[in-house]
Amino acid sequence: MDPESKKLLQDTFALTQENTSMLRSMRRSMRLQRIMSFVYWLFIIGSAIGAYYLIQPYVEQYKNLYNSTSNIFKDFQQ
Repeated sequence: MDPESKKLLQDTFALTQENTSMLRSMRRSMRLQRIMSFVYWLFIIGSAIGAYYLIQPYVEQYKNLYNSTSNIFKDFQQ
């Protein structure tokens, strides 16, 4: 193998290693981004469910108040 071909082969090998390193880094960051996105949406959905769980008694109370008030007005109209 002549020196020029050998140098070209070594340069190609170095570029291939650099490319592989960059691709692994990109893949790792994509995986981390996917995990963080899942955690983000899990937090959003969990917060919504938790908020509903905490507010539900008040909603039921106002719903019962509205129903009793509407029944009083219905009785009053008759």
